Amino acid sequence: MANTGKLNVEVKVKSDADKFWEAIMDSATIFPKACSDLYKAVEVVEGNGRSVGSVRVVHFAEGSPVVKSAKEKIEELDEAKKKVAYSVIDGDMMLYYKSFKASLEVIPDGEGSLVKWFCEFEKASEEVPDPEMIRDFAAKNFKQIDDFLLKA
Repeated sequence: MANTGKLNVEVKVKSDADKFWEAIMDSATIFPKACSDLYKAVEVVEGNGRSVGSVRVVHFAEGSPVVKSAKEKIEELDEAKKKVAYSVIDGDMMLYYKSFKASLEVIPDGEGSLVKWFCEFEKASEEVPDPEMIRDFAAKNFKQIDDFLLKA
């Protein structure tokens, strides 16, 4: 069993790409509102939260198994392609992963958008399971944001 791996998920959403992208970039405001069962709070602690080098601390909701918080840093950002890449740099996740990097892209897709999420990780030990739970969390997150935007 390898200590490194990759996972990805694609979620079709009804929201238009510009609107969905804006919600992703305004995570500190939108995520706790749209996904209150997943997030307690998202704080931007460095930068503006919308540029390379920005750092945010994600506080997961009470029901979150194992991981209570994660500190994430934006590594790459392409507004034109609606693509962002970030690394987890601190928090509970670092007990389980030596490195965890993810990217997200919002692609216009006819009657809505396609949200692509991809991660690469290195586990802290052989015993750590692959992060399917994180992938499933991301997919649920995108669906709830879409529902929130459609009601707004």
